[in-house]
Amino acid sequence: MENGPTKKSSSEATERWHFGPNDLLSAAGGRSIRGIIYKIIANVGELGPRPMVPLGHGDPSVFPSFRITTSAEDAIVESLRSAAHNHYPPSVGLLSARKAIAEHLSEKLPYDLSSDDVFITAGCNQAIELVATTLARPGANILLPRPGYPMYETHCVYSNLEFRHFDLVPERGWEIDLDQVERLCDENTVAMVVINPGNPCGSVLSYEHMEKIAETASKLGIMVIADEVYNHSNFGSKPFVPMGVFGHIVPILTLGSLSKGWIVPGWRLGWVVTTDRKGILKETKVIDSITNFLEISADPATFIQAAVPQIIDRTKGGFFERIVDLLRATAELCYDKIKEISCITCPSKPEASMFVMVKLELSLLDGIIDDVDFCMKLSKEESVILCPGSALEMKNWLRITFAVEPSALELGLERLKLFCKRHEKKRSK
Repeated sequence: MENGPTKKSSSEATERWHFGPNDLLSAAGGRSIRGIIYKIIANVGELGPRPMVPLGHGDPSVFPSFRITTSAEDAIVESLRSAAHNHYPPSVGLLSARKAIAEHLSEKLPYDLSSDDVFITAGCNQAIELVATTLARPGANILLPRPGYPMYETHCVYSNLEFRHFDLVPERGWEIDLDQVERLCDENTVAMVVINPGNPCGSVLSYEHMEKIAETASKLGIMVIADEVYNHSNFGSKPFVPMGVFGHIVPILTLGSLSKGWIVPGWRLGWVVTTDRKGILKETKVIDSITNFLEISADPATFIQAAVPQIIDRTKGGFFERIVDLLRATAELCYDKIKEISCITCPSKPEASMFVMVKLELSLLDGIIDDVDFCMKLSKEESVILCPGSALEMKNWLRITFAVEPSALELGLERLKLFCKRHEKKRSK
């Protein structure tokens, strides 16, 4: 009898192949907030104790109360059925879409943008990728907010762009610690990222503070990356001021999208807009790098780009007012319910976006190691999904989204309260 083939060990089997994993992708992917949320969701299991309440990430499009207007949907259908937009678009985006976005954003600026200032991207995530890739060069670094949106760190890791964190100060309404920004900056610092309205803090920066940001960046010789994805979701008393207002002080790249304002993240239509009254971005050839990036990257679907002018024109103020009123109500509900939970504290009532950051007081709990452990056990016991602060560089904090149906939010927060009560540390007599 002939002996069968000898089974090789795993290490021997892989040695003959010349390929393997991309370590940069492994490092970058490990920072994905989506991946962390999915791990927590997987902990619930198909036979979870009750229906899941998703308070972990901001995608309210699945809830009927947050649905986009039919007029915007009709614009997409008309664009597709016209058969006029089945072609490749220009790499920087369709002129009609760029012009419509420029006019829309100019409404809150002291001057008019032109279509040449607008570059279309496949959602805001590609806009972040564009920024990281464009600014990456040997030795360069960028300053990122803590807490912030982890996709910035993800793309910096993949682009070999060093990042350094500056803190947002909870006691000052999550304002930027500008003294720290100055200490972090050196001759290799290229930019700082400002997320306003704030994700994940639900904050809105004042005109005076934003002017100081622009003046600080100008003094340091760095540009400002203004993430304004939530510019339509301001429901507090403080008005939203676009960073572009200060384009005469410092060069600015503004990132935005249809995703949050129109509640259509799956449409993947975003933009990068230059606000640079002194022409510094052109002089330093940053504009050339942006164009070169778009020449070699994927484009948003042409028929969606072609629908942008109609989407903007047909989405009247009533839609945004309805969404803002709904967010105001759910933010109020969230804030009030959190005050009833002893082991969680909220530094300030949210004024915008879809999130609030809350501090977890572990000293009041038994059997909870950290914020990740808290979220895993909460999902297993109560089928409620929260985002651990560690995913946002804020250990032992939690991010809660209030952009859900009010009934679901109330149910989820009630379960959260019961969970905390169950794990409350027993007081000694």
